[in-house]
Amino acid sequence: MPEKVIIFDTTLRDGEQSPGASMNEAEKLRIAMQLEKLGVDVIEAGFPAASQGELEAVRLVASKISNAQVCALARASKDDIDKAWAAVKDAVNPRIHTFIATSDIHMQYKLKMSKEEVIKTAVEAVKYARQFTDNVEFSSEDGTRSDRDFLCKVFEAVIDAGATTINLPDTVGYILPDEYYELIKYVREHTPNIHKVVLSVHCHNDLGLATANTLAGLRAGARQAEVTINGIGERAGNTSLEEVVMCIYTHKDRLGLFTGINTKYIYPTSRLVSMITGIVVQPNKAIVGANAFAHEAGIHQDGVLKHKLTYEIIEPETIGLDRSKLVLGKHSGRHAFKKKLEEMGYELTDEELNRVFEKFKELADKRKELQDEDIEALVAEEVLRVPDIYQLEYLNVVSGTGTVPTATVKLKVKDKVLQGAGFGVGPIDATYNVIASLTGTKSKLLRFSVNSITGGMDAQGEVTVRLQEDGIVALGKGADPDIIVASAKAYINGLNRLEYMKTNLPKKEQTP
Repeated sequence: MPEKVIIFDTTLRDGEQSPGASMNEAEKLRIAMQLEKLGVDVIEAGFPAASQGELEAVRLVASKISNAQVCALARASKDDIDKAWAAVKDAVNPRIHTFIATSDIHMQYKLKMSKEEVIKTAVEAVKYARQFTDNVEFSSEDGTRSDRDFLCKVFEAVIDAGATTINLPDTVGYILPDEYYELIKYVREHTPNIHKVVLSVHCHNDLGLATANTLAGLRAGARQAEVTINGIGERAGNTSLEEVVMCIYTHKDRLGLFTGINTKYIYPTSRLVSMITGIVVQPNKAIVGANAFAHEAGIHQDGVLKHKLTYEIIEPETIGLDRSKLVLGKHSGRHAFKKKLEEMGYELTDEELNRVFEKFKELADKRKELQDEDIEALVAEEVLRVPDIYQLEYLNVVSGTGTVPTATVKLKVKDKVLQGAGFGVGPIDATYNVIASLTGTKSKLLRFSVNSITGGMDAQGEVTVRLQEDGIVALGKGADPDIIVASAKAYINGLNRLEYMKTNLPKKEQTP
């Protein structure tokens, strides 16, 4: 009989460790609700000990999720575990995930602890967590670079202490698939009580092997996969949920495995995470990239036209990529707009709906047809954005051949209205110079990119910026048919996020 693989999604925790990808409470909750609709079994909502803001965000997610387990990460300390439990105790099915490093290099240089001290600390942490819940996961940080026999001793001890899930992470993305297979197999064969728990795998993509390693671990007997949407995460990222799930789906007979994922929500979830974090999905990304189902070569096109399976091993509709989308226009009414939002997974309050609908009508006057991506951008700007300290009131730009690019900007800063004008080497540079002068920001622009949200000459431009100030990195996004306005919106959004992160930024720690 096929065996189920538990899908443990850590987009809201490990995924958020991507530089500049910090989310506010509303954004975390929106992604969590979508993950539950997707069918993930466990949502790791955050690291509550990082900050009070992080604790409150995890608590909000825990209070709203009705089916999936909600998990909080904690180091092997009572204070961390107390905060983790405070954050998830109201969840329908809460989980505490505690960890400690087990590799020689981490024990010697980071922890400065002996092997005996590490085992003692791990056991005490698990026992303490069990006082709150019987759903306790233990991770051996840097497990793939740890001594095998020591790993087995640690796992045996924490299982006896009450752990119900054991995670063996490839924290630095170092191991090869065949080595990971052998390691998982060795642990299963040399840990006497391993049959009492679910064995989990958690891989990083530093060498581009995260998905391959995860599948190797599952073939060796692990039955939980820790993943993120779009593979976002620390450094080169984590294992992609969509890749693991669709590999299992495509090779279910050979692997003898299945998941509880509703695959038709994979693409919408990918779009949502990209929209909220500002991390663009590369066009050639497996499963959810823009080119994943595009065929340009003549031989391929001919084959697909004759029979799709000649060059498509997955039907686009399987992951929710509907080629026949319903489009809305200027004559669409509030009821149709609300229904469209609900179909896309957005449940807005009346006040939020009114705000988004007003912007929708403004945009519909400029564009003949609006597609899902246009509506997503409106929701992002009007509902999911961080609280505004800076708001764009007015923008006028003069530019062209034979004239010096000039921008006039009016900003609302809290309760004050500020206005200024300035020059630049181009219209966007002039706009940014004035905004920087009015806000007094010392931030540095690390990246600027512009993309078309949809096709067509009248498509909205979507601008993404990455700003850095005092070691904090924030992503800003803005969308508008006018790319100069979109650029101004993105810059101001980035500045607002910087201000938000200065008071709410979780401390970034290396975790499993």
